[in-house]
Amino acid sequence: MAAMTDLDAYFARIGYSGPREPTLAVLRELHALHPATITFEAIDCLLDRGIDLSPDAVAAKLIQGGRGGYCFEQNGLFFRVLQALGFQVTPLAGRVVWNLPPGPARPRTHRVTRVELDGESWIADVGFGSAIPSEPLRLAPGLVQETRHDTYRLTAYPPGVVLEVLRDGDWLPAWQMPLDPCEEADFELANWWTSAHPSSHFRHNLLAARTAPEARYALLHNRLTIRPVGGAPVKEVLDADGIERALRDVFRLPVQPDWRPLIERAAAYAGE
Repeated sequence: MAAMTDLDAYFARIGYSGPREPTLAVLRELHALHPATITFEAIDCLLDRGIDLSPDAVAAKLIQGGRGGYCFEQNGLFFRVLQALGFQVTPLAGRVVWNLPPGPARPRTHRVTRVELDGESWIADVGFGSAIPSEPLRLAPGLVQETRHDTYRLTAYPPGVVLEVLRDGDWLPAWQMPLDPCEEADFELANWWTSAHPSSHFRHNLLAARTAPEARYALLHNRLTIRPVGGAPVKEVLDADGIERALRDVFRLPVQPDWRPLIERAAAYAGE
């Protein structure tokens, strides 16, 4: 994504008009604007359409098409933007452990970007749903890092770090991230499993997340959760029309007629 016209389109999409240079201030602003504008979602998995990770396909969907995507799309796009701006970046792949019980090691199905800047390393992650950091995190194990929405820390584990989020007084693990560089081919393989394997939760759950300056918004099935900055979470159970309105108005997605069957299935959800 090195062409200036691509950067122009991306910046217009997220509402950025600042400098185009590889500085920490630019990284922080882009990292805040991206998840506030480009929703985390995996509706194409529910529609059995597959996820195309080619740069042109991701740009057509997330930039020109006004859609969202999940980590391989979101963080792949962000990686290419940072690279085009001159940042020193390395792609990494880790194991998601958020809201999962202890068990055997899981596949590396989450993408993030390591950024080297002014002698320090940072982790940029704009594709982790409702627990996404709204700014880059210093790659400094043990350092407690407060952001607008949540408090984070990276803890060391061989051969990398674990991202933990402080929620309701408890440190909750989000992902385990080895620090060895990955190739795009690694993400192609992981993306196939995540988007197509019958056991992938993206194949069964309607979900969306957007982290805006004022609040986090998260939809799982028919449950909408709003976490205002500095306030208590608000939860609501939606009917089909309410889900469709939320996808359109809260998550800013261009709802299509062929989404209606999966919206109605989500509205009928009666689980915990």
